Amino acid sequence: METKTTDYVYESVSHIENAEASRRFIANVFVWMFAALALSAACAYYFAYNKDLSSLIRNPETGANNIWGTVVMISPLIIVFLFRPGLNRLSLIGVGLMFMVFSALMGISLSSIFYNYPPELIASAFATSSIVFGVMAVGGYTTQQDLTKFGSILIMLLVGGLVATFLNLLVFRSSSFDLLISYLFVAVFVGLTAYDVQKLKRIGAGIEYGDAAGKKTAIMGALTLYLDFINLFLLLLRIFGGNRR
Repeated sequence: METKTTDYVYESVSHIENAEASRRFIANVFVWMFAALALSAACAYYFAYNKDLSSLIRNPETGANNIWGTVVMISPLIIVFLFRPGLNRLSLIGVGLMFMVFSALMGISLSSIFYNYPPELIASAFATSSIVFGVMAVGGYTTQQDLTKFGSILIMLLVGGLVATFLNLLVFRSSSFDLLISYLFVAVFVGLTAYDVQKLKRIGAGIEYGDAAGKKTAIMGALTLYLDFINLFLLLLRIFGGNRR
């Protein structure tokens, strides 16, 4: 499971009601997110089924990652933690390229799922994730209820789930408990999807989207929703596949 991003909101952003600005901002967020998912999917597919590409990151006989495969798996996590500190230093083009590089590396690292799960199971998990994500995104955008209070609860559940995962890995080693944790994480990322979309809606209503800072904020928002979707997809894939690692 991938990590969540840290808070990407500028301290000076004020949340004002500007429906048109919010719609344009959210539309751009989803354009960036869908472009990133498409790039990740293409990289995952080609690095799974093209033998020449696959051999660059894993042992052709065992399917295990070589040194370059390990580097590729770690690189997206490093980029996520560098994203916010570099946001103000990089140009808009630099931030966009950084996001696309991140998406490509994520796709390459995700190519391993094709060695662990049959294609039809991957397609089923992806379709389910898309439906659930879409429903919660629409809900988060249209609801009149303030979801702010749920954000801190969801983050605490996320941290608690990570702690439980490590304890189960090191101490309990229970497959049933592991499955329960997976369901907990699914609930967390379903909730975070609605929360993050509402948060982005409010941010979009309080910034001048046409400037570079606003466009870079849209890319950071796309990164957040991208990670929500990828985590939801991987968790459902594990559940559908009998919680295999």
